[in-house]
Amino acid sequence: MFILNMIEVSNGIIGLSAIVASISLKDIGIATIVVSIIGLLIGLFLGVAAKKLEVPVDETEEKVRELLPGANCGGCGYAGCDACAKAIAIGEAAADVCPVASSDIHVQIAEVIGSAVEASEKMVAYVNCAGTCEKSKVNAAYYGPRDCKLAAGIGGNGSKACSYGCMGFGSCVKVCAFDAIHVIDGIAVVDKDKCTACTMCVAECPINIIEMIPHKARTQVACSSNDKGKDVKTVCSIGCIGCKLCVKACEYDAIHVEDNLAKIDYSKCVNCGACVKVCPVKVIMEQPA
Repeated sequence: MFILNMIEVSNGIIGLSAIVASISLKDIGIATIVVSIIGLLIGLFLGVAAKKLEVPVDETEEKVRELLPGANCGGCGYAGCDACAKAIAIGEAAADVCPVASSDIHVQIAEVIGSAVEASEKMVAYVNCAGTCEKSKVNAAYYGPRDCKLAAGIGGNGSKACSYGCMGFGSCVKVCAFDAIHVIDGIAVVDKDKCTACTMCVAECPINIIEMIPHKARTQVACSSNDKGKDVKTVCSIGCIGCKLCVKACEYDAIHVEDNLAKIDYSKCVNCGACVKVCPVKVIMEQPA
């Protein structure tokens, strides 16, 4: 029986060999030519279709896109640099809408679209809080999510007693694409040399204690509390008490107390440091130039 099976297998192999042998080189050549022609036709069809379906790109838009920094941070209010370039090219957005681009770039973009733009002052983010772990009192133990927006939604201000102070969970850090903000000793601190003024941290902060100030500003009020002085002192050793000594010391009318909180008018401030010297709680700080 085994021998018969072997004979049948041998016959099958012989038959297959005969079929393969019957395929001539001519047949292989014809098949190759047919496949090549089909491939060529498909390629031509795709090429024509691509031309027909091609979306025309505005030359102005391309030039504007080349000038934009490519950060795709969304600080301009658009989905990314491509969308921003398109908006500028069609006149929907101003030439200086990109907060990351420098004043020189804004001028170049204005030249491309045939408009004019004044060189704007460089701005940076600043966190109006100095309530570090040592200075800000703890109200309760917090075991919730380490996210400012979620913590604010739960209620309270994390573990800190001051409802105006930085929670220190770093939601602003997560949205910064430029590594310009970090949580240090319980509060967010901005590296102004890295900050591009994209304003993403400003939008992310649920208690609105981050603001944009001029890069050249050296004097800041590191507090956001609107509580009265005695209430501020119960939750933070460095909070503004609204004493108005800074107002009296300023010769340039550049600082006023509004709703129990000292605020600086940077259009008038000359960084003289008089307010810094008289502040009894040292919440008005002077940064190096």
